[in-house]
Formats: sequence, C-alpha cells, structure tokens
Amino acid sequence: MSTDGVATEGTPAEGGPQGLPEAPAVAREIFGDRYPVAARYTELLATAGVQRGLIGPREVPRLWDRHVLNCAVLAELLPKGASLCDVGSGAGLPGIPVAMARPDVSVTLLEPLLRRTTFLEEVVRELGLDNVTVLRGRAEEMVGKLAVDVVTARAVAPMERLAGWGLPLLRPYGQMLALKGDTAEQELAESRSALTKLGAVKWSVIAVGEGTLETSTKVVRVEAGESPGGVKAATRRAKAARAGRAAKPGEAGRGAGRRRR
Repeated sequence: MSTDGVATEGTPAEGGPQGLPEAPAVAREIFGDRYPVAARYTELLATAGVQRGLIGPREVPRLWDRHVLNCAVLAELLPKGASLCDVGSGAGLPGIPVAMARPDVSVTLLEPLLRRTTFLEEVVRELGLDNVTVLRGRAEEMVGKLAVDVVTARAVAPMERLAGWGLPLLRPYGQMLALKGDTAEQELAESRSALTKLGAVKWSVIAVGEGTLETSTKVVRVEAGESPGGVKAATRRAKAARAGRAAKPGEAGRGAGRRRR
C-alpha cells in the first residue's frame, strides 16, 4: 500500500516509503555528493507529495526513472552559473532535480497555487537548497519583474501557450527548455509561427540523458533573440522598469518571494 492507503506496485527501498524502489545506480553519478539530498526529495514526493495530491500514487514505483532522473539530466544543457525559472513547478519538477544536480545554477520555482508553494517551501527548507527560491505567481504577472537565462517547464501547457508564458521571462538570447515527450515534434511544428512572433530565432527537439538513462528525455529547446516574448513583452518590461525607477528605495519587488536558506 502507498502512504495514503492506495495500492501501488514495486519493491520498497529498505526503510523507505512503501512502493518506492531503490535508486538506480546512475542516480549517484548524476547527483554526486548531493545524492542523499536527491534520495530524500524522492522520499518526500512518495509520501507528502502523494498525500497532498501533487503526485499520483501510481507514480511512486517510477519516481526515480520517470520523474527525478528524467528531469535531472536537463542540467546537461545549462550554462555555468545560469539563472533558471521553472514555470508551473508543481511538485518541483524539473526545477528541484536540476538544482540538486547543478548547485551553480540559481533556480526559481514559479507556481501559482498556494498548497503547492507551501509544499515547495517546506521541501526546499528541509533539503537545504540554498540555490532555490520559491515564488508564488503566474508567469504573465512576472514580466518585467523576473528575467532569467533559462526557462523550464514540464507538462504545463501546449507549446504555443507555454511559449507565451515562458519566453517573456527570458533575458536576451536566453533559452526555454520544455520537456515534452512523444508530442515534442508535433507541438513544435504547430507553434512555429507563434514562436517567431514571440521573438524566438531558433528551435529544435533534442534528447538528453542518452547513454546515461535507459530512456532519454526529449526536450523542445527554443532560443530567443534580442527581444524575448516579442513586442508586447518588451513594452511591459520597459513599463515595469520605469515603475521600478520611480518606486522608493526598498519598495520594488517587495513580496516577490524569498530565498530559502
């Protein structure tokens, strides 16, 4: 039985939550000295994550392969010292696995629902992830308030809508990385016109984790040009910048989330 009384398949790790198998050997390779932190995060997903409805109980036996490791290999694509926003972070996927695999990357978990941000804050605090910030809000509300090198998302929305949320949060020449699975090529083909209008200059479908994971992760990579998000986003950023300059010292950005240390 799982932690909420729903039957699940799988062999539990010794001393771990029911239904959660032992971590694959490759987990230690991917997370290095942060492997114990990754193991604890996976346990939290299998217990509190299920109890709070952030993870389906049937996913517990495949948390490592299908969720944690599948997300962590996204770290292969990130520049050193990059800033990243995980849009619609939910239970922290892919943001938290990426933050554990790449301590040099500054990660913002952006999530509009209070029950989810509460879970994320508790997890980040317990795991001691000092490179992670939890921020409650919608992506469209953050244009002009948040600018990052990389935007990530997983199972949030169709590509065209996701690009409208994510690209405006990028710095010039930043990139959006969307985990899309088998629908990647089709969604990309259907959204090319919208991507161009949103300031994208290059896009492709790539696989990460090849040679590391049994099944590689399929990612849509969208690279922005000088004006990420297009004309409307540029106008909103300029307006926000003017408002910020007019604000009294210490007022700008108040209430925009806290870094957990």
